[in-house]
Amino acid sequence: MKGYLWLALAIVSEIFGTSMLKLSEGFSESLPSVGVMAGFGLAFYSLSLSIRTVPLSLAYAIWSGVGTALTALIGVWLWGDAWSIYTIGGILLIIGGVVLLNSPKKQGETGKTAEAG
Repeated sequence: MKGYLWLALAIVSEIFGTSMLKLSEGFSESLPSVGVMAGFGLAFYSLSLSIRTVPLSLAYAIWSGVGTALTALIGVWLWGDAWSIYTIGGILLIIGGVVLLNSPKKQGETGKTAEAG
């Protein structure tokens, strides 16, 4: 469970860093530029802690997938980015992929399992 909390923090801080990237105007604005570095620094640190107990392939898929989907939604909601049926479809496909990666494995499959933490 602890690994998933670190993963959630990694997602939130990555979204923060990406939002600050928009505000940094190509790193020409000081405070948002610091926010980018802090956000991504915390994101990668938290991700590194999450993969102690969450399998790397699963953690990275969730981090990148959920981060991408939420960033797209924030872009539409906060920054007025264009959206269409393709935007919605893409977000649904990302969420579907994350759900499939989290689905239970078939009985008889071998491989390492993450220890609870």
